[in-house]
Amino acid sequence: MKGILLAGGMGSRLLPLTQSLSKQILPIYDKPMIYYPLSTLMLAGIRDILIISSERDIKGFKALLGDGKCYGLSISYKVQSSPRGIAEAFIIGESFIGQEAVSLILGDNIFYGDDFEKTLEKVMRDQEGATIFGYKVENPEAFGVVSFNKEGKVTALEEKPKNPKSCYAVPGLYFYTPDVVQIAKSLKPSLRGELEITDVNKVYLNQNHLRVECLDKKVVWLDTGTPEALLKAANFVEMVQKMQGVAIGCIEEVAYKKGFITKSQLVALAEKMGRNQYGNYLRGLLEG
Repeated sequence: MKGILLAGGMGSRLLPLTQSLSKQILPIYDKPMIYYPLSTLMLAGIRDILIISSERDIKGFKALLGDGKCYGLSISYKVQSSPRGIAEAFIIGESFIGQEAVSLILGDNIFYGDDFEKTLEKVMRDQEGATIFGYKVENPEAFGVVSFNKEGKVTALEEKPKNPKSCYAVPGLYFYTPDVVQIAKSLKPSLRGELEITDVNKVYLNQNHLRVECLDKKVVWLDTGTPEALLKAANFVEMVQKMQGVAIGCIEEVAYKKGFITKSQLVALAEKMGRNQYGNYLRGLLEG
């Protein structure tokens, strides 16, 4: 399976922070925001990754991550000239996807939980059609929403509804078969002028090929698109890391534990960080 990390958008809710810098480069405590969704794809075992961003911001991601080889990855890049919706990522990434299944994650989404990796492994193992997630929230009107009947069958998908039929939001992580490219091409822009990911999911739903994995509260999902959300995410990461002594979104650690890189490669990555807190954590992985 291949992975697409969509790191586009104008970051308008974060201005002036994003006046000259991609929001996915902004820090979430001790790491750039993009480390967190990238680590999620890696936890799923995905190593061939396409990062899509604006022409202005793509240079920053290349400087940060390069071709990904030092992390045991293959990272390539494509430009989204203007934000025309999440589903456009599949059209931009058509040649990258080819005939393989693909996972798409939004660059401002953070997932963390003890059992989350097992959930990802299950999705990868059983992948057919489309798999999305459901997460209970207090403000579903701000997200895409999935509704169920009493038997747990999906009955509706809505994009930012004024009167949600459910309190289950759809987080920005999706898994699809390769026909998602043709589905995206068949869409008409919404009233917002965008190709909506909800419309992609509706096609799979109508084909009876949509599966929803509901995440419980053992998994934390954070959407970091506002200043308040940025602060909340940074405080959460700091708290967990200091209390539990584990890192969230550490791509070097994930690469090492998944067998993408060797011990000597981890040593090189640790030395690159110097003797700061992050570098010391990576050295601690070798000792532990």
